[in-house]
Amino acid sequence: MTTTYRRPMRLLALFVMLLLVLITLFPIYWVVRTSLLPKSAIFSNPGSLLPSTVTLSNYGRLFGLYDSATAQKMGGVGLEFNFLRYLSHTIFVATIITLTQVLFSAAGAYAFARLHFPLRKQIFGLYLGALMVPGIVMTIPNFILVKDLGWLNSFMGIMAPSLLMSPFTVFFLRQFFISISRELEEAAYIDGAGKFMVFFRIIVPLSTAPLGTISIITFINIWSDYMWPLLVGSSDKVRMLTVALGIFRQQAPATGPDWGGLMAGAALSMLPILLLFMIFGKKVLNSIGFSGFR
Repeated sequence: MTTTYRRPMRLLALFVMLLLVLITLFPIYWVVRTSLLPKSAIFSNPGSLLPSTVTLSNYGRLFGLYDSATAQKMGGVGLEFNFLRYLSHTIFVATIITLTQVLFSAAGAYAFARLHFPLRKQIFGLYLGALMVPGIVMTIPNFILVKDLGWLNSFMGIMAPSLLMSPFTVFFLRQFFISISRELEEAAYIDGAGKFMVFFRIIVPLSTAPLGTISIITFINIWSDYMWPLLVGSSDKVRMLTVALGIFRQQAPATGPDWGGLMAGAALSMLPILLLFMIFGKKVLNSIGFSGFR
């Protein structure tokens, strides 16, 4: 009887899982579909699942392959949109923040996991209390600080609030560091290694999976951030891709928004994140179990 009911339940579970996957991926498909349509086709048959006419002109306008007059005839705004510049800004900021935040958070997590100092558990609990503070609450204080430092419209101003440690990153890595055998560290101490050598020669190499996971999570969070880069990085010389796409949406011609160009930009902005998950997705899933609370 158990075998008889097991197969239908597995098929039902598979069907539900596939249905959830389709629901999750459908918005991405719709973005790509819309980006491949000329403006006339977007509104002529909006309910069609398959594109009636395929064109790459929307992507060409993003990369500046057409002059202003030609872009306007295609339904664009006719204004300059330097996609590669904004993409390079976003890659630069996300990469620097990811490297520094993961490095300093790993050092802090190791201190909370292995070093003994007065009120260690109490300080760690207080530090984790920052997880309960909504990020929007810190926007005004951070903005005032960045303004007083003269970092408005600069990459430093965009990176400053996230450049060092993150409470979630510290918590995530601390849980893994606790599980590492102390005998390895004690053997290194006997051989004359110091705490910094133990951290960089033993702890870090053994923690590539959780370090890679938290790096991907951090990179994605910075990549998709919109509010903070909009407040402190409105200048074109430091404008992030999410902000640029928002401004692109507001610069709509009289005939309506340039949905084709906007969806082309959105599709290209998703591509790096999708590539990250395709390459490192298995490592992310395998290391999530290291974040259990102890």
